[in-house]
Amino acid sequence: MAVETAEAGREPATAAVPTTAGSGTTATATAAKAAAAIDEAAPPAGTTATATTAGATPTTTRRRRRNVLVDEVYESIKNLIMDHVLEPGARVSIDGLARTLAVSPTPVREALARLESAELVVKEPLRGYRTTPLLTLDQLDDLYRFRLLVEPWAAAEAARSAGAAAKERLRAEMDVCATPESPRYRELASHDTRFHLLVAELAGSAQIRRAFERTHCHLHVFRLYYDQQAGTMTLAEHREVTEAISRGEPIAAEAAMRAHLEAAYHDRLRPLVASRDTR
Repeated sequence: MAVETAEAGREPATAAVPTTAGSGTTATATAAKAAAAIDEAAPPAGTTATATTAGATPTTTRRRRRNVLVDEVYESIKNLIMDHVLEPGARVSIDGLARTLAVSPTPVREALARLESAELVVKEPLRGYRTTPLLTLDQLDDLYRFRLLVEPWAAAEAARSAGAAAKERLRAEMDVCATPESPRYRELASHDTRFHLLVAELAGSAQIRRAFERTHCHLHVFRLYYDQQAGTMTLAEHREVTEAISRGEPIAAEAAMRAHLEAAYHDRLRPLVASRDTR
């Protein structure tokens, strides 16, 4: 990860991320896990995220470097939240994260502001940031009522109106996950987000896409539950939707999307949350 100094490299971080759970107990996230999150968020080997573009002014170059740094810090903290290294309801230490990620507190604050918009953290007056709790059963029910109203319609509209190039984009997205034997958690979460947003986009309604995007549903769903079998089923269901849209069959596309959402909701997620909430 790029840092705000001119150093060519740095030693691996060894500081811990101190967090305080809602009950008052202390959860300590190791720097090794944070470093792994940084590695996944960093640009591929051989590329330079902060290279100066030809003709760019020093001010523009610094701004680009800063934006890249904030993006990387954002992804790293998001991964810590999604992996429950920063546990649901835990207090977040800005200084602790800055030490672990080997950056100043400023990009951490900017990243946390973005994470607040995604509803992964909440800022409490005079107390700082805390990670949001997992969805309750009522919140999950509300989320899937919305999705079942909007997404089957979007799939039907995509099948009805999307052109050949647009449908090829959907098939290309499925090719990213062409081998579903053991889809990795973060890869599947990223694919799921892209897939559902793309279907909403192909429906041709910018308003529907924005409304769907504002729910941040994929982030919250993947914090609740994941296993490899569920990942394989999710990819198979996405392929059914993709094939129906590609054939230009609105009724089949709507049915496939509805079946996918109902399977995720009734079979995989709702029983889990219901059992947790009744403990």
